[in-house]
Amino acid sequence: MLPAPDAANTVVVDRIPLDARVILDVGCGDGALGTEYKRRNPAARYLGIESDPALARIAAARLDEVAVVDVEAEPLPFGDEAIDCIVYNDVLEHLRDPWRVLRHQARALREQGSVVLCIPNVEHWSFAERLLRGTWDYSEHGLTDRGHLRWFTEETTRRALLEAGLLVQDCTPRVFDVEQAEAFVHAMEPALAALGIDTANYLRRAAPLQHVWRATRSKAAAVHVVSTMLPPVGGVSQVRVLDPMQALSTLPGVTAHVTNTLEVPRQPDAAEIFIFHRPALLGAEGLDAVRRVLAEGYLVVCEFDDNPDFIPILQHPEVYNFTGVHAVQTSTEALADMLRQYNPEVAVFPNAMMRLPEPRNYTAPGRISVLFAGLNREEDWPPYLDALNGAAARARERLHFEIVNDRALFDALQTPHKSFTPLCDYRTYQELLSRCEVSLMPLLDNPFNRCKSDLKFVEAAAHRVTALASPVAYGDSIEDGQTGVLFRSPQELQQRLLRLVANPEVGRGIADAARQYVARHRMMAYQVDRRVAWYQSLWARRAELHEAMLARVPALGGPPQAPLRHPPVAVAGAGGPRRFGHPGVAK
Repeated sequence: MLPAPDAANTVVVDRIPLDARVILDVGCGDGALGTEYKRRNPAARYLGIESDPALARIAAARLDEVAVVDVEAEPLPFGDEAIDCIVYNDVLEHLRDPWRVLRHQARALREQGSVVLCIPNVEHWSFAERLLRGTWDYSEHGLTDRGHLRWFTEETTRRALLEAGLLVQDCTPRVFDVEQAEAFVHAMEPALAALGIDTANYLRRAAPLQHVWRATRSKAAAVHVVSTMLPPVGGVSQVRVLDPMQALSTLPGVTAHVTNTLEVPRQPDAAEIFIFHRPALLGAEGLDAVRRVLAEGYLVVCEFDDNPDFIPILQHPEVYNFTGVHAVQTSTEALADMLRQYNPEVAVFPNAMMRLPEPRNYTAPGRISVLFAGLNREEDWPPYLDALNGAAARARERLHFEIVNDRALFDALQTPHKSFTPLCDYRTYQELLSRCEVSLMPLLDNPFNRCKSDLKFVEAAAHRVTALASPVAYGDSIEDGQTGVLFRSPQELQQRLLRLVANPEVGRGIADAARQYVARHRMMAYQVDRRVAWYQSLWARRAELHEAMLARVPALGGPPQAPLRHPPVAVAGAGGPRRFGHPGVAK
């Protein structure tokens, strides 16, 4: 079954370039697709064309501008505005001459612009089955929508895109009922054999209900990025690996894989980048891991976002995390300055939000919920315990604590108004955060904490949660009293927490301003093009960077010594290779 009309087709959204400035959605309906995209890229100008006035009125409240026109009579109602991406989400089949419209509108694309099309597949097995049974008829929605004027196969669509002067980048099948498709094809095997039709090839053509296409006006520069990933604990893997890789995969010409193996896929015509996420490249095994990746032709990057001086395993006498790679990427300038003592090629990509969620808090009048969620914070909260208990005693039922992972803090809080959640996955953490009004972020002033990022503030702000934080790690990001609340002593913590409890409208105003800060400055969409540009720059300078790496670690010049198939011990896998943007089967 197709998604409900008001549900955004996320397969389509995932293929709209995340760095697009202007998007044209042809047949935008009620604006659901644009609403979801603008949660990922709030700065984009999202334009819609819709022939139904009722739907257009709904879309106009969601998008930047909506034109109510017959797109076949007036293909470009927004004048000469250059467009980065044109989207046709289940639209072309409703037009009398869809390819004429596409050719006309494609002229408005920027030189590096793209089109994204979601098109029903007339070869779907259910179409054939209904014809064979004599039960074929039009329906209100879906493959046999009575509004369909044109029918498409994968091959005819590919031809039409080429004839429109566009270069096909990829085609993703949307398969919703694979078991039924297989059963139908199995039943048809005698007839297929009699007709000389290959069964496997027919199943490939008959299983997809739709195809999602990406095509570009000009050739897109090919970049192929592969990354290992630490086991997903505490959200680090989500923010430092999964979200950036998903963002990269939205760009035409860029492919992104997460893997737990060193046997990586090749794309010889692309800039090939291999990223070790928080590795422990130690001794002979660490060297051999890098050699194996180098032997495949990759340029090697280390992703690291903590102070390595305080990580015991990295105090090994032979650590090659930063010297034995071509480049390093991290999350803060403080960390970059530290890492440049080992490798001068360091890029900073601050932690950012992939998507701006809908606020869900402030639903319990008269009560403020405070979230404390963090790994390795056992030494950071004890100085503030008396202040927290004092606030709890004064506020009573008006103050609720939501504690994640830290059982000692939960037990030490002298209030019945508290809840505990053991160490959880990132989605659960986000769910808990979204239901709270305040996020407590105490950090002691020490060299390790000074290198930490402001991720907790960014996450809280995105959910419209007020950050109540120490200046360490957060002082440069939070505008005190405007986008968050800072405390420098236990007394200040208690005083400011009680003020937020007594005046929830104050906290909500601060959280609204913080959310706007994230929407304007801290979205993954705003750095994805810089990431690609840096990878391309590394690739262009790979001979120079390789020479510098060998000068630091001459032993890397030799061949791999052992059949090492997996990354070193500190890097856990992501459950096998994962290619973003190509799910194959939709559930």
